[in-house]
Formats: sequence, structure tokens, C-alpha cells
Amino acid sequence: MPSVTIDGRKYEFEGRPGLLQFCLDHGIEVPHFCYHPSMSVPANCRQCLVDVGAPVRNRATGELERSDSGEPVIRYFPKLQTSCSHTLADGQVIHTKRTSEKVGRAQQDTLEFLLINHPLDCPICDQAGMCPLQIQAYKYGPEGSRFEFRKTHKPKKVKLGPRVVLDAERCINCTRCTRFTDEISKSHQLTIIERSVRNYPMTPPGVTFDEPYSMNVIDLCPVGALTSADFRFQARIWEMSSTPSITTTNAKGSNCYYWVRDNLVLRITPRENPAVNAYWLPDEDRLAYRRFNEDRPTGPSVRMDGALKETSWEAAYGRAAEILAAAGSGTVFLASARATVEDNYLLMELAHLTGGTVAGYLPHVEPGHGDGWLRTDARVPNGEGCRRLGLQPVDTASLVAQIEAGAVRALYVLEDDPVAACVIDLAALAAVPVILHYYNTTNKTLAAADVALPAATVAETIGTYVNEEGRAQCVRPAKAIRGAHRTLMMRMGLSRADQHGTPFDRWHNESHLINCKPSWEILPAVASAAGHALDFAGPRQIMDHIARALPAFGGANHKAMGPMGFKLPEA
Repeated sequence: MPSVTIDGRKYEFEGRPGLLQFCLDHGIEVPHFCYHPSMSVPANCRQCLVDVGAPVRNRATGELERSDSGEPVIRYFPKLQTSCSHTLADGQVIHTKRTSEKVGRAQQDTLEFLLINHPLDCPICDQAGMCPLQIQAYKYGPEGSRFEFRKTHKPKKVKLGPRVVLDAERCINCTRCTRFTDEISKSHQLTIIERSVRNYPMTPPGVTFDEPYSMNVIDLCPVGALTSADFRFQARIWEMSSTPSITTTNAKGSNCYYWVRDNLVLRITPRENPAVNAYWLPDEDRLAYRRFNEDRPTGPSVRMDGALKETSWEAAYGRAAEILAAAGSGTVFLASARATVEDNYLLMELAHLTGGTVAGYLPHVEPGHGDGWLRTDARVPNGEGCRRLGLQPVDTASLVAQIEAGAVRALYVLEDDPVAACVIDLAALAAVPVILHYYNTTNKTLAAADVALPAATVAETIGTYVNEEGRAQCVRPAKAIRGAHRTLMMRMGLSRADQHGTPFDRWHNESHLINCKPSWEILPAVASAAGHALDFAGPRQIMDHIARALPAFGGANHKAMGPMGFKLPEA
């Protein structure tokens, strides 16, 4: 097998790998800015320089020339090579900064050139603390600047589009953003204008940077040149926790991080998963952070004297149990492709215990919305999970006919909004008691609810979602809720000790703790109030039971899902 020696250590390889990616895959640090594994290699930042040598072969015989000690004679390239564009060959010897002063000096000089016109914006830059240029300047750059002249000025705070803001002075011309729009999204909405030290990315004349994936350039930018219009100046990285999870705006189940400060989700960024979304995330997934913070309920409520009034959880459970007992077999349960597999399974069990029927789930399909990449026509995350539980899309005509005929004596809605979906008219529910699990007060079915039970969102619960490709993925809470279940607290994502905001933080606000509960806690409580038992210790045990009971979920326990998900058997 061919081999290469890097900093005195021998590595074997197959095929023709690129040197920089090979180093990164083997934990060898090589600084770089312009390189990205999914895009072309321009080799224009020059920061990944290495010293490369190759064994000398006799031109006549093709045999390796050897020194007196028997070692192959190595002849080094006359100039340092960019490791991003260099392809490995058998027998090569490579030196990084760790074993070559020449490489170290070259990287230091490169950084000095990059910093000549770079503004000292670190104290107010959103990228501070996670900026590759800042980090590499500390590690590889000069200790000070020798530049004593007026720096080149460029446009600042330029709105390229509705979601991305440019500060051209910070740009180091890595061209990651323009290559993304040319090679990945193919919108061609960004280009490099001007020349030399005055160049920077910009939209062509008459073009607005408004493609559905525009915010990916913010993650790609190795400096603070491209920032989010929403997130600018909101928080610093050391003030936030980042919890791995998935997005729920469509059926792709893209992997992401939820960034939280003071129990508010401030931004959503992509999490690498080659089997789902690679390195990318559509803008619709990123902008969904608002629904975790805004229009949230203040607690459970029941209808009294024609209006919803706040009450205790126990009283709400009791009222829901009364409605179920009075309706009996006339209760229709509406499952949800927004809720977890565990929640939907418990709903089915509650329907069985109370003698009701599950009408199915709302698929929320929007033809033409999908693009064959990370956006789908289905605007819900768990349609495939519902299908594997044996649920089908609801027959809306039949359901409406049953309601109008008076056959539906109670409607139990799990984490959905049939009124907003135009499935059921609000007036048709006037004579039907409705029990509703909901996330936001903008839920239109809330106006017809007799019992309103605030449910935890994907950022506040534990559970399983199955994307359209049959990959089961487990989520865990990124933010706390009021009176949190012990199971939730044990699985809370931690990346800083006071990630939710303590009373000692200047940004701490108790009102950011939402009085809601995960549906896997609400449903057993309703069942108990109605005199039935749903005996599960938590979502992990529920999923273990489902994996054993249903072949469509074979092997899909929370541990097996891990951070990357679990591919379910064909169903």
C-alpha cells in the first residue's frame, strides 16, 4: 500500500487523496481559510503551505536512488506547496510548521499580509471567539503589526439581501461565499468585484441575495465579513450553549445546533451529517428560531364561562378526563406529524384505553415547495414516523362529515392546528369539546379549545423523529421549561455552566422559562386522571417498547440513534 511521511510519521493511504484533507482526517493541524471539502480548490489564501519532497528515481532504471545509509534520497520542491491542491503520491515526505521553520515563517508572513488592511473590529465583531483568522493570528501570526499607513477602506453594513449583511473591510478574499453560490446552491447571486486589496464579494447589478440557502455563506465565512441580519450584536459565543438536534420545518430532518442564551434560542446553525444535510441548512430552518421564543403560552387553561382561563395542570388533566369520559367511543384523536414518535404512540394508546379512534395525522404537504435537496413539499418533520406507527393521513372529508353529523363527541388534537390547515372550520367545532396540545398562542384551533395544554417544542423535549428517508433521529432539550421533568434535566445540552442564565447573569430573565410540558408527560397524566395507566418511565423506555413491538422500528432505541441517527429497516 502506498505511504507518505508527514512530520516524521509514516501514514498509509488509498487512492489519490488531497494532502490537506488527509491531514485533517488524521488529526494533523494545518491552518487554512479558503479550503472547504465540498467545494473546488482555489488555493488563494496560501495559508496551508507545506514543504513537500519526493523520492528520487534513476531515470534509466526507474529504481529509487539511495544515500550511503540506504535511505531513499528525497528531493524537495523548489517552492512550498499549497496542501489543499496537492495530491499525495507514494513515498512523499511532507513537513508542516511542526517540523519546518520555513513553513512556519511562510504562514506567519501570509497572516501579516492578510492583516495589513484588516480592521481591528474584534471587540465588536460577531465572529469574535470563533473566528479562524483571530485564532490563527494568535497561533501562527506575528506578534504585532509593522504597517503604519492608512488602511484601505471598503463598504460596511451592506445588506446583500434580507438575511445577510456584508462588512467588506473584514473580507480576506477566500471566495468561499462566491463558490457556494456558483457550485452548491447554483444561484450565482454573489461575485467578486474590484481588484487587488480593494476587492470584496457583492451581488451583480440589480440582483438581491435572497436565495433559499443564502445564510450558509455566514457559516462559510472564515472572518466576520458576512453576518446574519437577525443575529448581529445579539450575543457572543461564550455566552451561549449549543445543543445538537434537528430542524422540524420539513421532512428532511436536517441536523443542526440550537444556540441558547438566557433560555432563548438566538440562532440555528448546521451540524455536519453526511447522510442527511452534509454541511448545509436552508434559511427556512434557521429562521424557525422565533417560534421557540415568541407567542408562547403561560400555562394550561380550561374554558369557563365561554373563555379560556388559566388553571393548574392537575385541574386541566381532570377536565380533559371528564371530556373523554363523557364522549366515550365518540372521541376522535388527531395524531401529529409535528410530534415525536413516542408522543404519537402514547396518543394511540390513550385512544385505545378510552375507546376512541385515531383519525390519522395531517400531512401538511405544500406542492412545489421542495427543491430535491434540503427543502421538501411536506412541511412537517415526522410524517414517516407516523406512517411507521400505522397511522395514515387523515381523511379530511370524512372527519368533517362526522363532525357535522354530530358523530364526533370530542376532538383530541396533538400538537397541530387543523383550523389553520383549513381542515376543519372553527364554527364547526363550536359544539365539539376540544382538547388541544399546542406550542404557540397563534394556534387558530386554540379559539375552539375547551382544554389547552401547552406542549414542549423540539428544543424542549426528548424524542424521536423519522425523516423522509427513514432515518430515526433522537432530539434532546436545548432550553429549559418551568418545573422541568427530571428526565429532561438529565438530558439537557450543556456547554457552559450557566447556559440558561443564572440570577447572577445580567441577562437572566425568569419569564423565559415556559410553563409547558412534553406530550409524553401530559398524555400519561391525562390517562391517569381518566382512571387508566400508561406505565412508561420516560421517552427512552417508550422507544424501547416501540422498537420491540413494531418491526418498522426494529433496533431504533435512543442509544442506537446516537448523534447521526439510525437507518430504519424498509417498511
